[in-house]
Amino acid sequence: MRVVIFGGTGFVGVNLASALLARGHRVMLYDRKQLPEAAHRSLVDHGERFSVVQGEITDSDRIEALIAQGCDSIVLGAAITAGERLERAASSSILEINVMAQLPILTLAIRHRVHRVVNLSSAAAYGAAGQRYQLLDEETPCEPLSLYALSKFASERVVARYAELWGGDFISVRLSAVFGPWERIGKVRDTPSLQFQILAEFDRGAPAILPTPGFKDWIYAIDVAEAVALLLEAERPRYRLYNISSGTSWSALQWGEAFARLHPPLQCRLAVPEEKTFIEQHGPDRAPLSVERMASEFGWRARFGCTESASDMSVWWAQHREGA
Repeated sequence: MRVVIFGGTGFVGVNLASALLARGHRVMLYDRKQLPEAAHRSLVDHGERFSVVQGEITDSDRIEALIAQGCDSIVLGAAITAGERLERAASSSILEINVMAQLPILTLAIRHRVHRVVNLSSAAAYGAAGQRYQLLDEETPCEPLSLYALSKFASERVVARYAELWGGDFISVRLSAVFGPWERIGKVRDTPSLQFQILAEFDRGAPAILPTPGFKDWIYAIDVAEAVALLLEAERPRYRLYNISSGTSWSALQWGEAFARLHPPLQCRLAVPEEKTFIEQHGPDRAPLSVERMASEFGWRARFGCTESASDMSVWWAQHREGA
């Protein structure tokens, strides 16, 4: 397939590109941000099957020219991933980028007969339901609260409606709490995972001190990439919406402790009362996402749990910490 990933230089996009290239597909990353040099080095060996185009997600003319050259599948991954600070500073931009910028791309996908579009949504769409239910499946009523959550829920509904109106093969996936290789923060992302923040403390030779254990159904970015690749390749998915998650909750503290054991004398622990910590948890703990829809239809389950992801990330960190 020829796949265009919008927002492709973000860490989920880079992991997805790596998975798709390994499966023999052609991948173009489209993003306003440059691809980090270390990530570029890890992908450039795929030659002509890999390319990067720097551009704005709102540049419809340029995007149409790219799609018109030939495109089998599109991944909608461009988004402002906002916490409260960014939500206050860029309220209108969150809706513009996360929802409105998708509309021309969906129209182009229909016009140019793109086979499939996968929209990367978020578990944030469940909102307050995450505290009211013990398990969140795709039929759980959503109660989004933040502008980011509202925008992701709206993006799902827009994608589904376009599919109903024009018959497009469009899917949304709700990603759980993602972490992993190539994660970074920037002007459009101010909610780094606890794992990213733990490694940032380790990078500066400090202990990683967490304000809370940080329980979530964390999902390793490599698992996300494999699940999305599977959906792009599937002949005829049954549903318009899928959860992608590890399906079980464990704490970032456990993960940090497992990572630190691989790199003595690193230390990860909880803060004692009134102790200052540079690590910040974004959003409350919530119920895990059910992955039975992905499991029953495709036989997919996440390969990386807490210890497995810590071990894999340890190898990546040792190889890339200077260039990442």
